[in-house]
Amino acid sequence: MVRVSNENTVADKKTVRRHMDGATAQEQLLDAAEQLFYRDGIRAISVDAVVERAGVNKMSVYRQFSSKDDLVVAYLTRMDARFRERVERSIAKHPDQPAKALVQSIADLVERASNPDYRGCPFVNVACEFSDREHPARVSVANNKQYLIARLLELSTAAGAADPQLLADSLALLVEGVYAASQTFGPGCGPMRSAPATAALLVQAACGEDRIEL
Repeated sequence: MVRVSNENTVADKKTVRRHMDGATAQEQLLDAAEQLFYRDGIRAISVDAVVERAGVNKMSVYRQFSSKDDLVVAYLTRMDARFRERVERSIAKHPDQPAKALVQSIADLVERASNPDYRGCPFVNVACEFSDREHPARVSVANNKQYLIARLLELSTAAGAADPQLLADSLALLVEGVYAASQTFGPGCGPMRSAPATAALLVQAACGEDRIEL
C-alpha cells in the first residue's frame, strides 16, 4: 500500500486553491473590464479602475494578464464568443431556411440594439479608439468582422443569391448601420426599426424569394 504524506496532500491542496483563486480572479477582472470598457471606452479606463471594480489586488492583474493590451484582447475574445453564439442562435431559428435566417439575424440584432444600455458594437468602438491596424485589439476586430462576412456569405450562397458576395456585403453594411443608429438616433429609432424589412427586401431581390415573413 502506497502512503501519501500529509505534506504532499497539503501542497496539492494549496496548488488547487491557487489555480481556483487565479481562475476566479481572472473572471472577476474580465467581468469588470467588460463593464467598464464597454460603457466608457478602453482608453478612458485605467488598470487601477478595473482592479477596483473587480475587487482584487493589483498583482492579480499581472498574474493573469501580462499587460493592459493582454486584458483588452481577453475582453474582446469573450465578446467575440458571445457575438458568435448570438448569430448562431438566430440562424438556428430557421434550420434549412437560409433566406429567413439572414433576415432573422438582422431582426434579432435590432431587438438587442434597442436595449437602453446598449452601447453599440464593442468592436466598432475599439476600432475608433485604436488607429493602428496592427495592434492586437484591431486584429481582434478584424477577426470578428471576417467571421460575420463569412457567415453571411455562407447563408447567401445557400439561399441561392445571384451574387452571394454582394448580398453578404450589403447585409454587413446594414448591420454596421444598426450599430451606428443605435447610438446616434437612439434605441427604437425609425432607421433601426426599418432594418429587418430592408434586409428582407435585399434577400428577396438577390434570391428571387417571395415575401419573407418571420
